Amino acid sequence: MYKITPAVRILLIINVALFLLDNVLLYDLNSLFGLYLPENENFAVWQYVTSMFMHGGVMHILFNMLGLWMFGSALERIWGSQKFLILYFVAGIGAGVISSLVDSYEYTASVAAVSAAGMTSLDIKDLLETRMYMPTSNLTAEMVGEVYQTYHMKTVGASGALYGVIVAFAMRYPNMKMFLMFVPFPIAAKYFVPALLCLDLFSGVTGYSLLGGGIAHFAHLGGALVGFLLMLYWRHIK
Repeated sequence: MYKITPAVRILLIINVALFLLDNVLLYDLNSLFGLYLPENENFAVWQYVTSMFMHGGVMHILFNMLGLWMFGSALERIWGSQKFLILYFVAGIGAGVISSLVDSYEYTASVAAVSAAGMTSLDIKDLLETRMYMPTSNLTAEMVGEVYQTYHMKTVGASGALYGVIVAFAMRYPNMKMFLMFVPFPIAAKYFVPALLCLDLFSGVTGYSLLGGGIAHFAHLGGALVGFLLMLYWRHIK
């Protein structure tokens, strides 16, 4: 069993401590530290960092921390803490930025749809503040719900940073055997990670997720992309 490395240990402690504070002591830290849509008045730039330490449930933090321990410790052991933390935070922040871009695009599209159906800017403002709206013949509850939910959505979790770590691990150890959920046999990392990313891409584009709802698939993909680019950069400057 891998020994937990220093930086990974600190990240684990911070994540678990904030999760307990948020859920056991009932401090609503997700509302403060979660990443809001840039169009939301509660959005703040520092949320790109703080949202990485917040989680939405027990299984959410369990899977993320397990992955951080497994893959993060392996990379920190060969790189040292500084290089590992650079990867972790750059991938996590990059994941948040890419997720924000996708969410902003979806929000803008949903606002355009309800505007075309007869909602005025004042109607939309009232909707976002009170969840009330004036129905029209062209307006559906689904269209209105899309605007409201996207605007008030918060993104939380270390998954984006973890995906950057997983991609880096696969590039460093391409033939290492890994287990993919629902597959009863080990798969080499060079096949496992692309399969995982394809699953996220499919879920993000279609909206159908095998792992359940409320998953920021494009944050996963964003973290993976940033991790991949950072690994290429480090290889180039050697």
